[in-house]
Amino acid sequence: MAAQRLGMAPLRDGGRVAYAVTGSGLFLVVAPGWLSHLEMGWAIPAERMFHEALSSGRTLVRYDRPGCGLSDSYDGPRTMALELATIAAVTSAVGADRFDLLGWSLGAAAAAQWAAERPETVSRLVLYGGWPNGASIGDADSRQHVLGLLATHWGLGSDLLTEVFAPDADPGTRRTLARYQRAASSAETAVALLRLAYELDVRPQLGHVQAPTLVLHRRGDRAAPPAGGRAVAGSIPGAELVELEGRSHLPAIGDAQSVVDQVRRFLGLPALRRAVPTGLTARQTEVAALVAEGLTNRQIADRLGVSERSAESHLERIRLRLGFSSRAQVAVWYVAQTR
Repeated sequence: MAAQRLGMAPLRDGGRVAYAVTGSGLFLVVAPGWLSHLEMGWAIPAERMFHEALSSGRTLVRYDRPGCGLSDSYDGPRTMALELATIAAVTSAVGADRFDLLGWSLGAAAAAQWAAERPETVSRLVLYGGWPNGASIGDADSRQHVLGLLATHWGLGSDLLTEVFAPDADPGTRRTLARYQRAASSAETAVALLRLAYELDVRPQLGHVQAPTLVLHRRGDRAAPPAGGRAVAGSIPGAELVELEGRSHLPAIGDAQSVVDQVRRFLGLPALRRAVPTGLTARQTEVAALVAEGLTNRQIADRLGVSERSAESHLERIRLRLGFSSRAQVAVWYVAQTR
């Protein structure tokens, strides 16, 4: 199992952004979607397995935007300039002068503009679930409705957007993702970032992208219509467009393995032998529930009618599958899945 190494990168105008590094090899920098939280995301099995798969053969660099996750608070304007300054700060902190760049959702626009303006730094560019012009995402009334809902009812709004972003996730994962969004930022930050997504227009920059580019988009994406991905690919010279099956906007949810396979192929990395797992077996879930109740291995064994050694083995496999190191982490994860 990979371990993420956390750090803080100073922004030129003040404040720091958190970043995480996993794996080894050439750099692959990820410009995140709407909201992120490096530690909480690492505790969600689907997201962790997705990033571990991308870390095999690459030094994967992820970050939280200013005001999100582990980064310092931020109450200034949300602009493309800040997006680019954040990429600059993180890549400088890890010593990445030239790297592969993957941007998804809101991060796709930032990644595309970075590649257009700083071609000497980008070896290959991958854009997932993006769009060239945020005004094309739904109509003006629906955009204002979503922004108003987030501003006045952050809990309900995060639940609604999770249904849109991750319809292929199981109910427990959707509940976890909704809580994850609320923990990743305040309502004010969430609204400001979504408004930025709606206002961005990178159409003038796309024609200046020089790096070999792969554009990925799911055909059933309800958050970002696939026409946006086609428009992005059609505007970048020589870009390759691959449309994938599925409805989820989040790349780690649904058929994450297809996303991993395409990214690795494009970057010249060998295919992984294992699929990206997203959950526990029925027995492992049963054991996790008993751990959450506070039972010891002996008590779990008695409850299930198995040997204590068998109970220990089940718990060890759960920890390995989820990437946890303690019973307490398993208990917290289970409670988060079932609330």
